[in-house]
Amino acid sequence: MDEKNWLAGEFEANRAHLGAVAYRMLGSRAEADDAVQEAWLRLGRSDADAIDNIGGWLTTVVARICLDMLRSRKTRREEPFDLPVHERLADTSKTVDPEREVAFADSVGMALLVILETLAPAERVAFVLHDMFDLPFDDIAPIIHRSSAATRQLASRARRRVQGRTDVPEADAARKKQIVHAFLAASRLGDIRALLSILDPQVVFTPDTAAMRYNPSVRELRGADAVAETFRGRAQAAQPAMIDGEFGLVVVVGGHLRVVLLLTFDGEKIAGIDAVANPDYLANLKYDLL
Repeated sequence: MDEKNWLAGEFEANRAHLGAVAYRMLGSRAEADDAVQEAWLRLGRSDADAIDNIGGWLTTVVARICLDMLRSRKTRREEPFDLPVHERLADTSKTVDPEREVAFADSVGMALLVILETLAPAERVAFVLHDMFDLPFDDIAPIIHRSSAATRQLASRARRRVQGRTDVPEADAARKKQIVHAFLAASRLGDIRALLSILDPQVVFTPDTAAMRYNPSVRELRGADAVAETFRGRAQAAQPAMIDGEFGLVVVVGGHLRVVLLLTFDGEKIAGIDAVANPDYLANLKYDLL
């Protein structure tokens, strides 16, 4: 009982912070409350003795819950999750206290919430956790299954959108699709020159632990030359896909998803490639082949 009381006290001490994190990610107070409540349930099912930092653990859990909720918005097309924030706030049928919802929107900034709605799930999580709550990229990266370098790129891209900056023009969806197909063709043909024209000079390739187990020779690489050489003649089984609202590649073997390559763009160049083969991540991943 003493441990339960202690956990309850720690949770209450962090509740306001968790609510703020969830609200900025989701843009809905009702959904934010659900995410915080789910974090409390998970805390109750966890081994408290194994948690060194309750606040950090709870923030990570809430972020992962919010990321899953953001992803579900992309797949449950029958539900009007894509309504603009101001329209969702006005829909009193989906919130117990619409005045409270509007007050929270005002505290964050309606314009910011509207812009955040346009970001892809991983992009939004990276931006909110880093720019609004000062979490290091190394701590955010495992939440979104990206490398620290790719997480930094996602937050930077989101920051440019939020600030309305155009110093690095962002490729539109049609152009990104062309780049992905060009990358795949160049990789399969072993065309180094074509690969170098697509990759950012400072591109980073990062495999997760599971991907490295598939191929022990695979390791983190930096620079267009090294990455182009690694992908020369490869990607024969890869297929272009939309993953969490972003462009990437998937490798399906025998009907089972084995590896995804998550691409990070900087302008019209591929600046990050993350190979993710973590089975827990892949089991819940939703993607659409292009």
